[in-house]
Amino acid sequence: MMICTAALTAGCGERPQGTAVPAIDMTNLDTTVRPGDDFYAYATGGWQRLHPLKPEYARYGTFDILAENNEIRLNELFQSLPDLQPEQGSTDQKIADLYALGMDSVRLNAEGAAPVLKYLEALETIVSTADFAKATAGLKKYGDNGLWSVSVDADLTDCNKNMLYLGESGLSMGNRDYYLLPEHAALRDGFKAFLEKVFTLAGMSDAAVRAQDAFDVEMAVAEPYWSMVRQRDIPAQYNPMPGDAVTAAYPDLHLDIYLQALGIAPQDTIIVEQPDYLAAINQFVASTEPAKLAHYLQARLLRGACGSLSDAFSDASFDFFSRQMAGTAEQKPRWKRAMSAPNQLLGEAVGQMYVERYFPAEYKAKMLQIVKHIQNSLSQHIATLEWMGDSTRQAAQEKLAAFTVKIGYPDKWKDYSSLDISPEKSYYENLRAASAWHVADNLSKLGKPVDKTEWGMTPQTVNAYYNPSTNEICFPAGILQPPFFNPDADDAVNYGAIGVVISHEMTHGFDDQGRLFDKDGNMRDWWTAADAAAFNERAQRLVAQFDAVEVLPGVMANGAATLGENIADHGGLRIAYTAMQESFGDTHPAPIDGLTPEQRFYIAYAAVWAQNITDQEKNRRTLLDVHSLGENRVNVSVRNLDTFFEAFGIREGDPMFRPIEERVIIW
Repeated sequence: MMICTAALTAGCGERPQGTAVPAIDMTNLDTTVRPGDDFYAYATGGWQRLHPLKPEYARYGTFDILAENNEIRLNELFQSLPDLQPEQGSTDQKIADLYALGMDSVRLNAEGAAPVLKYLEALETIVSTADFAKATAGLKKYGDNGLWSVSVDADLTDCNKNMLYLGESGLSMGNRDYYLLPEHAALRDGFKAFLEKVFTLAGMSDAAVRAQDAFDVEMAVAEPYWSMVRQRDIPAQYNPMPGDAVTAAYPDLHLDIYLQALGIAPQDTIIVEQPDYLAAINQFVASTEPAKLAHYLQARLLRGACGSLSDAFSDASFDFFSRQMAGTAEQKPRWKRAMSAPNQLLGEAVGQMYVERYFPAEYKAKMLQIVKHIQNSLSQHIATLEWMGDSTRQAAQEKLAAFTVKIGYPDKWKDYSSLDISPEKSYYENLRAASAWHVADNLSKLGKPVDKTEWGMTPQTVNAYYNPSTNEICFPAGILQPPFFNPDADDAVNYGAIGVVISHEMTHGFDDQGRLFDKDGNMRDWWTAADAAAFNERAQRLVAQFDAVEVLPGVMANGAATLGENIADHGGLRIAYTAMQESFGDTHPAPIDGLTPEQRFYIAYAAVWAQNITDQEKNRRTLLDVHSLGENRVNVSVRNLDTFFEAFGIREGDPMFRPIEERVIIW
C-alpha cells in the first residue's frame, strides 16, 4: 500500500547546452494581481497565459510539460533502436517491436476487432457462477479485473512478509458517485453508448442488449462500493481471515476455483479488504443470470483492449473517457500512445536507458544532501510541537531517523528476459503477454519475503512517493529537473520546489494514514490517546478548510478524501522553509529581481502547480483524486503559514489573510 504524491508536473523543454534555466521566470507572474488578493493568480497567471491548454490535455501544467519533455526524449530513444539491430530476446528488441506495433496504424486498422474475438467468444460459455469465477480469473491473469481482484503486498502488521489481499474492483468510471448521483446522468448515458459502440465494433448483433447488461452490473455493484473517503481507512481494510473461511463466506464467488485458475495454492490466511462489498456482490452474482455476468466481462475485456485495436476502438474510448469525462479536445498523437506501452510495460528497462542519457551522477549526491538537511528540519519540528507528548515524540523521531531514501533509479533492475514480444503476433496479443508477465510477477511474490529494494515507480516517472510498509521516500530521476530541481537556481527556489516535494513525502510518514505505521513499516499504534486526539482535532480543522472551497458552481472540494495530501503539502511547506532558512547560515541572501528569498520560496512552490484545466477535469479530479486541485494546493495551504503573510506583507482585510486562531499547524 503506497501513499504518494500526484503527478506533480512542472516544466522545461530541451535547452541549448550551456544555457541556464531561469530560477524564476518573471514572465510567469501576473503582477497586476496583488499576492494578498489571489496568490496563485499572482504567481502563475503569466504562466497560464503563456501556456494555453493544449487540445490533447484536460489539464496542462508544469508537471505535464516535464512529462511531455520526457516523452520526447524516450521517443527519440525508441526510434533509434532498430538502427542498432538489437539481438532477438534483448530488452532493446522488445521495446523496439512493441513501439513499432503501436505505430503500425495500417495493420491495426486492417485487423479491426479480430485479435480480441476469440477471447470474447470464450466468455460466451459462462453458464454458472463457477464459470464466472474462472473467467474472472482469466481476465485478472491478463491484467484486468472483474468484480473483485487479488494482489500480493506486504502484510500491514508484518512488513517483511508478503500476503494475498482480496478486494473490490469493477467500476469502469472509477467512482461510485458517477453511477449514483443524479447530476451525472449524462455521463451514465455516455458510458452506456460507449459500451454499445464497442460491442457493435466487435460485430455483436445484439450490442444494445449486451451494453445494457454490462451497464446494469456496474450500476448494481456501485451501491456497496466503498466511497473514496472510506477507501482511505486503512485499518478497516485489514481483515485477515483463514483461507477456507473466506471461501465459505462468499460461496458464489467460488474463490477456490478463481485462485486455482490463477495458479495460487490454497492459503492459510487471506486479507479481505472490503468484507461488506464482497458479501454484497456474492449475493448479486448468485441472483444474476450468467449471460448478464458474461456480458459484463466482455465489456471489461473490450474496454481494456480499445487502445490496442483499430482507430475506431481507440476513438470510441477517447470520446467517452477523455472527451466526455475530462473535457479533452483531441486524442494524443499516435507516437505518444505507442511509446507509452513500452514505457509502462518495460518500465525499468526504459528507465535504464533514460538515466544513462539524462541523469547526471552529481544530481544524486546533491539530492542526498538536501534530503538530509530537510530530515534534520523535520526533526526540529517534531521536537518543538506543543501538542505532542514525550513518548509519541520519541517514537516519531525514531521513525524519521529510520527513513530509507531512494533517489534516481534502483540499484537492481527488473529482469524482463522471460517476457516474449513478437511482431508475428498482434499488438493486442503482445500487450496481453506483457500484462500477464506483470500479474505473474506480482503473484510470484506470495510466500516470499518482501523485497525492500524494489521500486514503486520507474526512474523516468515525474513524481515521488512515500511507502509506509517500507518507511521509504523515493524520488525518481524524472522529477529531478527544473523547475523542481534546478542546479542553476538559488537555494530559496530549490527549497520551495524540490525541497517541498521532499518534505511533502517525509510528512506522508506522519499524515493521517502514514502515522498508523511504525519505524519498521508495521501498522501499530505508537501514539498516546491524548496525542492522537490532538492530531485528529487539527486534521479535522484542515478538512473543514478544504470542504469550504467551491471548485465549480455547486461542486465543493472534498477535504476528507484529500486530507493526507493536504497534510503533506502543509507540513512540506513548513519544513522546507525551515531548511531553507538554515541553509543561509549567518548570511541572508539579497533580493533577486526584487524578490526576497522568502518570496522566491513561495513563488517557486506555486510554480510547481501552475496549470490550465477544463471544468470537466476539475469535476473528475474532485471525484477521483486524493490530491486537491493545484490552485487549492497553493492558496488554501499557504494561508496557514505566518511566514507567508510576512513575506508578502499580507494583512487583515486582504482576501488571502486567515486569522491566526483559524490557522492550522500539524507538523
